This record gives sequence, C-alpha cells and structure tokens, in this order.
Amino acid sequence: MTETADYPEDPRPDGWLSARELATARSRLPLLYVDAVPVRVDDSGDVVAVGLLLRVNGAGVMTRALVSGRVMYHERVRDALLRHLEKDLGPVALPQIPAAPQPFTVAEYFPTPGVTPYHDPRQHAVSLAYVVPVSGDCQPQQDALDLAWLTPEEACGEQVQVEMTGGHGYLLRQAMAHVGRLP
Repeated sequence: MTETADYPEDPRPDGWLSARELATARSRLPLLYVDAVPVRVDDSGDVVAVGLLLRVNGAGVMTRALVSGRVMYHERVRDALLRHLEKDLGPVALPQIPAAPQPFTVAEYFPTPGVTPYHDPRQHAVSLAYVVPVSGDCQPQQDALDLAWLTPEEACGEQVQVEMTGGHGYLLRQAMAHVGRLP
C-alpha cells in the first residue's frame, strides 16, 4: 500500500476519531467514503467478471456487497481505495488504480430510506465510486465470508440484485453501464 504520511506510534493518530467521536460525527455531518467494484478484465480491457463479497449484516442476514469504506483523515482517495481493496480482497489482490482516478459516480447515502437509491441507517455519507480491475489472487478477508466472481450479466441479474442491500445493487448496475456491460 502507498504510504501517505508518517504517523506516530499511537494506534490512533492525532485527528482520527474514537468510536464515540465517530458516532457523534456521523449524527451531524456527511462522511467521505469510497465504493469499489472489483473486476477482472480480458486482454482488451473488457470486464469479464465482477467480484462480490458475501457478508452477514447486523440483522444476521447474508448479503452480497461491494468493497466499501471510509476515507480516513489525512488519507488520499487512491490510498483509501487500496486500503479497502486489500482489507477485503487480501494483500495480493493487485488492484490497478489509474494514475488519475476518476469516480464513475458519486453515491449519496442517507439514513432516511428513499431520498436516493442509497441507504445507510448509521449516517449521511458521500461515496466516490470506482470500477477497479484486480489481477492478483483474491481471498475474502476481515468480515467477508466469501468472494464470488460472476459475469456482469449474472451480477446484474435479479437473483443477485435482491441479495444486495443499501443501494449496492443499483451501484453495481451503474458500474456495469459505465463499462458497457449492462445486460
């Protein structure tokens, strides 16, 4: 992972929030996130597979999800993308972040359902969304139980879409439209 700054030995560098401070911030202002749609591409750069994580949500329900997470204080967006891709897909996923990453969309998550297609009951979050080719060996990490590689058509199919919550299904369809693979 690309280092962005030298931090002190303290596990919570100055400016980062404790769990309590984060909960307070989430209740008062939007936070910046990144969403990543991991893909495999062929030799011509066409998307041939989409990686979806299998997770258990807070209610104990199995769901499919994209790679997602907060941008930390004093962290570049590209470094946040790398950190979350490595955290969820493993250290040898080998994500290919372009030199000048541009999101394919900006997703606005609201705690109130129905404001946008994106919903996060914890907070108001603004997420920069990227399609990221990965070429290495990917293994589910952290709280992900499995990683499934599906064709774009399978991933956008109704059976998979109902397993995705919080608007990730909608975001996945936007990503596949962006790369010309919406069925």
